[in-house]
Amino acid sequence: MANYTQIEAAARERAGTGAARATRRTGLVPAIIYGAKQEPALIALDPRIVTRELTRGGWRSRLYEVSAGGKTERALIREVQFHPVTDRPMHVDFQRLAPGERLRVAVAVHFEGEGTSPGVKRGGVVNVVRHTVEVLADPDTVPESFTADLGALDINDNVRFSDLRGTETVKPVISDRDFVIATIAPPTKGADTTAVADAAADSAKGAAPAGKGSAKAAPAAKPAAAGVKAAAPKAAAKPAAKK
Repeated sequence: MANYTQIEAAARERAGTGAARATRRTGLVPAIIYGAKQEPALIALDPRIVTRELTRGGWRSRLYEVSAGGKTERALIREVQFHPVTDRPMHVDFQRLAPGERLRVAVAVHFEGEGTSPGVKRGGVVNVVRHTVEVLADPDTVPESFTADLGALDINDNVRFSDLRGTETVKPVISDRDFVIATIAPPTKGADTTAVADAAADSAKGAAPAGKGSAKAAPAAKPAAAGVKAAAPKAAAKPAAKK
């Protein structure tokens, strides 16, 4: 039997942007429960409850029983809208669960065994291809997470969907192949520091003497020949004599 998280909510009477803003002014988060061929239910949530569920992780596949106005609805959180500046939750969309109707849901993957992986010990790097996997599941058997064991993986080994634990009651949306969840990639090579060191040494030496083919400094001006006097500066023009 699936585990449901209980949420207390308040019923809302009016829909629309204005009504949602009025709900936020009271300090609550407007929300809606839709689906299962029933009329949408308008509710309002305590923002502390919304924040708590979002920070727990795995909220996209967690099952909820939402109580509001004397009625309890089973649902999944499908979407959360956030304020663009404060990042606070502004609206929550729930999808109502219908008995016997399979859901498409994203289930988080948890990784274990990294510390004992031979590939990681040899310098390999865990390359996660999928943090979540979309599956089809009955509302009563939605797993909160899958587990991927990296403990026996060497470099270039991988974990595929068939290797995950907790997939017994679900069917992957991608059904045409056994897709990869994570791999152990080879260690990255360090940068070759020889050329860098040589360049730094050349810079430290300063300007080297000019070699063959190097441009030569222009020769200094030749001194005046012996016995030749430099031209005297011209005398300034005398003012005209007064008559």
